[in-house]
Formats: sequence, structure tokens, C-alpha cells
Amino acid sequence: MRYQDVRKALEQQNLEYTLGALAASIARWTEKGDRPVTEIRGMSLIRREKPTQPICAMYEPGICLAVQGAKRVLLGNESYVYGARRYLITSVDIPSVVQIIQASRKKPYLGLMLKFDLQEISQLMMDTNLPPPLIRPSRRGMATGEITVPLLAAFQRLVDILAEPQDIPILAPIIQREIFYRLLVGDQGGHLRQIATIGSRSHRIARAIYWLKNNLARPFRINDLASQANMSKSTFHHHFRTLTAMSPLQYQKKLRLNEARRLMLTERFDAATAALQVGYESASQFSREYSRLFGSPPLRDIMSLRQLASHQRT
Repeated sequence: MRYQDVRKALEQQNLEYTLGALAASIARWTEKGDRPVTEIRGMSLIRREKPTQPICAMYEPGICLAVQGAKRVLLGNESYVYGARRYLITSVDIPSVVQIIQASRKKPYLGLMLKFDLQEISQLMMDTNLPPPLIRPSRRGMATGEITVPLLAAFQRLVDILAEPQDIPILAPIIQREIFYRLLVGDQGGHLRQIATIGSRSHRIARAIYWLKNNLARPFRINDLASQANMSKSTFHHHFRTLTAMSPLQYQKKLRLNEARRLMLTERFDAATAALQVGYESASQFSREYSRLFGSPPLRDIMSLRQLASHQRT
């Protein structure tokens, strides 16, 4: 057997072993269900024991791993599938359609999500002499990249310190910094560099997205957002749609509906109050647009989500 073949076989074996170890760790921490909030800020652990229907979800800037099973994310007309060999990276807040496509009771879907600290990533870019990006990044705010053993090993150490809470304040930031570095020099590092570079088009669009998120109930004019981004109206509209696969108005609508859903589900708002909270003046319009996005009227949808959560806990 040639040396290159032996080396490739060993690398594959090492990858399989590291994936298995991380899957075992996530399985141990999710025996009783998801861990949407962990002691490590920004890290969530996910477990599903059967495939799901497509559901609307909000992806925040971060990296998602599926170390066992697979998930599909739809952004506009594009599909992103990631599993044990690929990760998903998101550089801006993006409303998407998500579906777990591989999961079973014997081999559950086991995933991990870590939110980005863009300030830390910007500092890392200034403090280190990074090599140029491996490939030119796509213009979308979402992409998949190849999982490597060093990246998995860093995530393994991050999950492991959940068992030692006293070490988290010191060690978690160090390990997260390593993860950000691995991503910056990896095949999708260009995404992070674009969004973390102050003054870049992606960074300016991200600022407009931040404004929309924090002013859900307020009407806006495209000209005002374009001015904030220091772009012409047509340039802003083009780059916004390129990054998010939707127009600013479509984006705001999905933000509002996702936030209303969260308010009804977690804060127990009634539909009328939630609609007003996110800027809807017409209850019928809210119900119509909610049904179009989530597949059923607000009350029925929230009851279904609560039943699903109760079933998962048992």
C-alpha cells in the first residue's frame, strides 16, 4: 500500500474516532432532551430521535455541527445539507426552513451550535498573521464547510468542560478562540472575515440587520437603511438580497412572525398581544401571514409545539 493511501486511511480512522467521541459526549449531556442553554455561553446541544417536518427557524451567526445524523436548511431556493462530514456556518441572522433528515431512536441526531463572538473574531484577525482564505467565499450569509479533526477536537474539549463548571470561565474563552481560529483558516474562513471586517459590505448589511432585529415594531424606509449602510438604495437592496436570499421587507416580516411565535410559546402571550408587540395593526393580517409561514394558525401551531415539547421531555 502506498504511503499516501496509508496516511489517508489513518486520517479517516482518526476522524471517525473523534466524531464518535464527540457524539458520545453530546449523547450523555442530552439524555433528557435538548440543552438549548448550557453553562458555556452561546453553546447549545441538540438531540432528536426521529426525522422532523420542515419548520421555520432563525439561524444566528454561528457554527452548527451534526456529529450524528443530518440536517437540511433551506434558504430561498438553495439547500444546505450538513452531517458528520460537514458543518454549517452562518454569518448573519437568517430566517430559514430547517429539517432533520437522518435520525432514529438507535442513532439519534446529535448536534451542537456555537454562536460567534464577532468582536473576539475581529480581535483575533488583528492579533494574528492569518494566511489568506483557502477559497473565495460565496455571497450568501450561509455555507457548509469540511469538518477537520483539529476542529472536532477543540469542540470535544469545550463539551468536556461542562463536567467541570469551575473551569468554564477560564477555559471556555480559550477553547472558543481556538475554534474561531480553526474556522478563520479553514475552507469557509472567508465568511467570517467578511462579516468581522469593519467597513466591508457584509458588515454594513449586518448593521442594518441588527437595526431591524432591534426595531421590529417600527416601520422603515429602504432609503434610511441604505444610508445607514452607506450605500445607494439599489446597491443596498442587491447586497441584502444576496446575503439573506430575501428583500428587507420580507426579512422584517419573517423576523416579526418568528418573534411573535416565541412570545406566544415561551412568554405565553395571546395571538393579538403578540401581533401588536411585533408591529402588526391587523389581527387578521397577522393570522393570515403566520399561517402562510408556519403552516397553521397561531393557536393551533402553538398547541402543536407545546405537545411536541411535552412528548420530547417524556
